[in-house]
Amino acid sequence: MEKRGRGAKAPSVSAPQQPPVTPRRERRPSMFEKEAYAQILRERLRDSVHDVQYVEPPFDDSIADLGKEWKSALAKLKFANSYRMEPLKKFQAHSVETKVQQILKESLQDVKYDDKVFSHLSLELADRILSSVKEFGYHRYKFIIKVLFIQKTGQAINIASRWIWDVAWDSWVSAKHETETFVALVLVFALYCE
Repeated sequence: MEKRGRGAKAPSVSAPQQPPVTPRRERRPSMFEKEAYAQILRERLRDSVHDVQYVEPPFDDSIADLGKEWKSALAKLKFANSYRMEPLKKFQAHSVETKVQQILKESLQDVKYDDKVFSHLSLELADRILSSVKEFGYHRYKFIIKVLFIQKTGQAINIASRWIWDVAWDSWVSAKHETETFVALVLVFALYCE
């Protein structure tokens, strides 16, 4: 302890210490300022873009391991959000209907009713119609193709379908081909997936 007396020197007092000078952070721009909104979007979205990976299957004798390799590759795929709420190209029912009608006429021109043949023919027709509808290039649409063959024996038939969908973007098409022995009915449902 230091004693203070009458003639004792007062301890030297150093200047009060100031906090270390830190560089000033820039103020975050408000989204209402001009040109700031684009900068905020760039900052927020810079982490949302991901690389899409592609794995080429091996073309040797390791076919047994192929399924495991593809499953692990599919789990890694990530896509960036596009925030699109409407399609680039709306489903046009008239053009699809004419194409489906043309396929029915070509495929069923000289065919007689046979239930064994029609079980395979319905699958082939559905695949062919699906591939032709996809050629129109309706992106983000899911298609449901329903092919019905009905034998003409003097009976009546009622067919009903019920769906919950968006009336602005979703649609459907029906096409019918009639002969002496049967009626072929094709229903194409186009559902937009956001």
